[in-house]
Formats: sequence, C-alpha cells, structure tokens
Amino acid sequence: MDPEKEFRKNDVLRGLETGALSSEGAGIAKTDGYPIFIKDALPGDVVTAKLTKIKKGMAFARLISVDEPSGDRVVPRCEMARPCGGCTLQELSYDKQLAYKDDKVYNSLLRIGGIPAKVLDKAHEAPVGMANPWRYRNKAQYPIGRDKQGRIVSGFYAGRTHHIVEAKDCYLNPPEFSSILRIFLGFCEENRIEPYDETENAGCVRHLLIRKGFATGELMIIPVVRSFEIFDDRLCRLLTDAMDGIAGLKTIVINENPDRTNVILGKEYKTVYGPGYIMDRMKDLSFRLSPSSFYQVNTEQAVRIYEKAMEYAALTGGERVYDLCCGIGTISLFFAGSAGHVTGVEISEKAIEDAKFNAQINGISIVDFTAAAVEDHMPEIKDPSADVVVLDPPRSGMERAALDAIVKAGPSRIVYIACDPATQARDIKVFLAAGFTLERFAAVDQFCHTSHVEVVALLQRVSNT
Repeated sequence: MDPEKEFRKNDVLRGLETGALSSEGAGIAKTDGYPIFIKDALPGDVVTAKLTKIKKGMAFARLISVDEPSGDRVVPRCEMARPCGGCTLQELSYDKQLAYKDDKVYNSLLRIGGIPAKVLDKAHEAPVGMANPWRYRNKAQYPIGRDKQGRIVSGFYAGRTHHIVEAKDCYLNPPEFSSILRIFLGFCEENRIEPYDETENAGCVRHLLIRKGFATGELMIIPVVRSFEIFDDRLCRLLTDAMDGIAGLKTIVINENPDRTNVILGKEYKTVYGPGYIMDRMKDLSFRLSPSSFYQVNTEQAVRIYEKAMEYAALTGGERVYDLCCGIGTISLFFAGSAGHVTGVEISEKAIEDAKFNAQINGISIVDFTAAAVEDHMPEIKDPSADVVVLDPPRSGMERAALDAIVKAGPSRIVYIACDPATQARDIKVFLAAGFTLERFAAVDQFCHTSHVEVVALLQRVSNT
C-alpha cells in the first residue's frame, strides 16, 4: 500500500496508534511508515482521526475520538484546552511534558546541531520544571471580535486560524485578567465600540493586552485600537472610569495599530492613566516594564533561567560580560553583582532606555547599555575583549553576521539562552565550528502545558581556530 496514493482528504482512519509527539506537540501515528500528524493525540493513544491535508511524505488529521487512551493522559483543567489550542499538552501528565521537552532539546542539538550523542549525554542536565505549573503568565494578549450571535467576545485564536475561541478564564493567566477582560468587553458593548474586522479593515478595538508585576501586584492595561481618532479622549475617560476600583491597576496605555497585519502592537502609544509603566521585582532587583518591554512571561521560571545562566558563567569577579539582546537589562543586572563589568546590547532604543533606568534604581554602576545591532557593536570591542557572552535572542535566533562578530570578540565562554531549540542548535553549530564545545545544557519549562521550551546552554572555547 502506498498511503500517499490511497489516502484522500476527509478519509476517516481508525485504530491509529500514536508513537511520539512532533515539535509542535501533535501526536504522530504511522501507516506503513507514512507519518500522520494528529493534533491532541498523545503517545500511547489509539485514536480515530479524519485526514485534513495530504502532502508528500506526511499527512495531517483531526482527532475524532480517543478509543484507547494512553496511561499518561490526564483530564485537562480547562474545558477549552482542545479548541483553543494554546495548551497543546494540557492532557499530558506534567512529568511526561517535561520528558517531551527534554527530548525536544536533546534531539535538536543532535540532529540540527550535529553534536554526537556521547557529547550530549555528558553535557545533559535534568529539565527544570515548576511545582505548580498554573497561573504563571505575567502577560496576556486577547483578540477582540464578534461571535455568530453578534456578541462582542474575546479569548484566543484557534490553532493556525484567526477564529476566536471564547475563553472566560485561562488557567495559565492570573484570575484578575479574566475580571479585567470582562469589564473591558462590557465597556465596549455599552459604548458601542466595534471590534476590528480584519477582512473589511474596519472597526476599532483589535486586542486587549494585560501585564502584571507578580512581585508588586501592579497591573497595566493596553487596548490596541485601529485609530486614536476613533478611540477618542471621551472613550479614554470612560474606559478609565470603567476600570476604576481594579485592585493593583497602575496604568492604562492605548496602542494604535492602523495596519492590515497580524502583528499585534503598532508603533504609537498614548498613556491615559498612570505613569505608562509598571514595576516588578525578581529576587532583589526592581524592573520598569513599559508596554512593549520584553520580559520573560513566567517570572518564577525566569529567575531559574538566570540562576542557571549565572551558574554556567562561573564568574569570579573580574570578567567583562557582554549581554546581547539584553532587553530591559534583566540578565545584565543579575550578572552585575559577580562581574567586573557588564555591557548590555539591544537594538530597541526604548528597551535600552528602560535598562538604563533599571540600573539606576537598583544602584548598579558597573553596567552600561548600548542601542545597536549585535553585529554592529561587537566589532567595535577593542581591549579588553569579551570574557563571557550571554545571548538571549528572539525565537528566530541570531543573524550569521552577529555570530561571526561574537566569535571574533574572543569570549572564553558563551551562555546561550533560547526559546527555540531548533534555532539555538543551528547557531551552536556555528560556534562549534569556530572552536567551542558544548559543555552543559538544560531545558527549563517556561511555557507549561504548551509545546514551547526554554534552553540554557554553556559553550566553552577550546581552541582559537
């Protein structure tokens, strides 16, 4: 049997046994060696599924029923777990989630990084999970729309669509986020504020973003609107009145995004209540968070990531550290207490402004921050060279020019923090070819109940080739 020729879209297949999970958390069943990716199926399940797409070398299917459940399957806490698609692993026991993410990191380094198994086995460390992997997100972004009955609703997009699955609560977010969202939707209904229609490029409100400082309890509310002109000063006053009395509310900032795009935030902001930022703390350090600031979404696990990075860096007090893609300076300030000097480099000028403020309020003077691309700044290093480089890039990883500039800066150690094991493994391969070796790595569960995982890796220079 040749599955590609025999199978047709909408065929219903029974008795499919899932043997593994894909990098995106879909169950993989095989028929005569032909892989079928089934969302919501788990390893060890026997399922019935309906084919939705057939491609050369693989097919995709929708789960119809779990006929024989895996022993690792659990009852999801959220009834919207499947249709929402945000928590792709919520029905998998938490210990197996950690094992899956650990394997994902290991296999990326093996297959993409080209690192031999014996090297990985020596460098591998146990994954870092959470004791209570719920209500951990300090930021959420909710799309606003109308349902088939015409009600204004919000929730999350179903996987690979712009269809809003209404969710009155999300167990990854603090409970007050749901209360704020409910008040905001009522405000929109009462004042006849139309949700944005991306097909017609019409309407007003596109998203609602909420940020929380877990240590301080401070809340920031960021409605994203198509136009400041449509969402006028009168509506800003009414919104402030509607939100009055929310415990912890520190600021409301309106964001304007007039473009026909799936990018959530636009470039322009207008503060209508409070200072335009909130404060948070990690351990003994305070941080200012602006609406667009990058800040690890799981504060508790972020501390563990930075502690692991500090452990890997093994600073003795005199090193010159370069924190690349430094954001608002969280890692730079963590390292400042143990280094000789820290330089933070970040392309966003607004982030650098926040980083300098954060250094000031924490009384840290051995840190300097520069707004520049890594590949532009690193070649300017004269003497002393970089002793330790810390990388925490976006999901896309580092540009090749930036990797080459880092190598030329001559660090003895590179600590690479990543939110995508695949792009990290790709970049590590460049460092290995330049005379580094992988010494240690660990997965950190920053995004519990999803297929995403954070990684911390240590690279040591072993030659000058």
